[in-house]
Amino acid sequence: MREHSRFEKARVIGARALQISMGAPVDIKVPEEIIDPVIIAQMEYDTDAIPIDIVDREKK
Repeated sequence: MREHSRFEKARVIGARALQISMGAPVDIKVPEEIIDPVIIAQMEYDTDAIPIDIVDREKK
């Protein structure tokens, strides 16, 4: 996986957090006390389990 810019990272985590808040299944084990979708999305991003791909338009 390539390194993402802070803007790409923010966009991916935000999009995934929205999906989680709307009821999408989570791909990692999350402790019961963590209910914030943004934190869950960050945890998924950090473990490389986030199911979103980023396409680099300039390298097409």
